[in-house]
Amino acid sequence: MIVFFNQRLLNERNLKLNKPDIGTICKELFDEFHGILSWKWDDWVGTILAEVDADKKEDVQIILEKYLPVSWDASNMETAPPIVQAIDKNLGGIRSGQLLFNSDPTQGAFVFCAWWPWGNGKTISIRIAPYDKNLSETEANQLIEQLKGWADI
Repeated sequence: MIVFFNQRLLNERNLKLNKPDIGTICKELFDEFHGILSWKWDDWVGTILAEVDADKKEDVQIILEKYLPVSWDASNMETAPPIVQAIDKNLGGIRSGQLLFNSDPTQGAFVFCAWWPWGNGKTISIRIAPYDKNLSETEANQLIEQLKGWADI
């Protein structure tokens, strides 16, 4: 199960974090995509989903790389940290042409994006979610609504 991050909840637990503010990354990422992409909720893997026209590929990829500078593909996934490999497995495994972007995966909480080109060469699906191994399922479910808010769903 993918578990989401919430700075306020962790602060209430009096945890000291030395990692990026995942909420800020998500908000800024979705703000930058405002007017470029339309988002919807994907129940299949619990992420925010958008379909990108191939002619917008480079523009979208530049934005993703700005906020999620680490990327993995089929050739290097076996060298990814175990948590990235687990997310990849949860998403069905990376195939040729697909990418998995993320912010710093060495932190306990980070943001990831699955980049999946369609077979028709005209469309790419991107799925975005934050991950945190420390939140309970109840906290994660509460954050689904927050994530949807960031994406204006």
